[in-house]
Amino acid sequence: MLAVCAVRFDADAPLEGLEIRKIPAPRPPNEDWTVVTVRAASLNHHDLWTLRGVGVRPGCGPLVLGSDGAGLDEHGRRVLIHSVIGEEGHGTPPGAGLSILAEDYPGTFAEQVTAPRWNLLTIPPEFSFEEAACLPGSYLTAYRMLFDESHTRPGDTVLVHGVGGGVATALILLGTAAGLRMWVTSRTETGQRKALRLGAEAVFPAGVPLPGQADAVMETVGAATWQHSIASVKDGGAVVLAGATSGDNPPNLLMDDIVARGLRIHGVRLGRRSQLSDLITFCTAKGIRPLIDTTFPLTEAHHGFRRMEAGGLFGKIVFKMNS
Repeated sequence: MLAVCAVRFDADAPLEGLEIRKIPAPRPPNEDWTVVTVRAASLNHHDLWTLRGVGVRPGCGPLVLGSDGAGLDEHGRRVLIHSVIGEEGHGTPPGAGLSILAEDYPGTFAEQVTAPRWNLLTIPPEFSFEEAACLPGSYLTAYRMLFDESHTRPGDTVLVHGVGGGVATALILLGTAAGLRMWVTSRTETGQRKALRLGAEAVFPAGVPLPGQADAVMETVGAATWQHSIASVKDGGAVVLAGATSGDNPPNLLMDDIVARGLRIHGVRLGRRSQLSDLITFCTAKGIRPLIDTTFPLTEAHHGFRRMEAGGLFGKIVFKMNS
């Protein structure tokens, strides 16, 4: 079968390690696992970081990339794959710990993938495979940032930095549907206009002082926006972290400010299967559909990775299988 693999890892030239190749069809390791015929899979920054060698275990590779996917199970049912393996001991030996697809297990950028049966959720008929494939990563991260970690309520103000990527656009869609006042910063006028069309209440150029302070700040940019995030949140408010695309070492952590103002700093990484189920229910009830920037056939995966590396996205990149 066809798969998109990381064959080597290079922090400076990550895409040189990307290869589309034929590999053997996967076989479930035990009766608790099954094969999913993938119809669509979405690209995350995690995949690009993997090619840079971030979080890669020694001796790893070739590694099938991709943690998010949707397709057909062994019975032909439309299913979404929860990418966290080992939750509550499902699919792994006792004490094995948590992992995600494309780390310790082959990922979803392939015509077929194996996963524990427990990790499969039914796709509602309203969602296409391409839309469903966006949910487990970016949209589940955004859902957790807003509803598990920020402690915001309808009517509160939430600031999102750097509109365009999958998590940022998901935050705007989900937050607006939940009755939050979504403020957005963007470096470009085009990004600001798109954010308004997506439902943001107000948009601002990146880095400028805001007319007020937010109840919570959603931080996925990192070093480049950290000082603005701290300055923009109310005393006692929350800064919720789910990534650092501009680097994870800001020149000034502002620890004294964080302590003196009683700010809450929350980190978000892996979501639970139950939270993914709640997200699907919420999106279905509110008519939310993931925003897709571009769809590529799996054979053109290089183009999707290059588009993500170059920046300027507005929504998710999705790979569609040829079958």
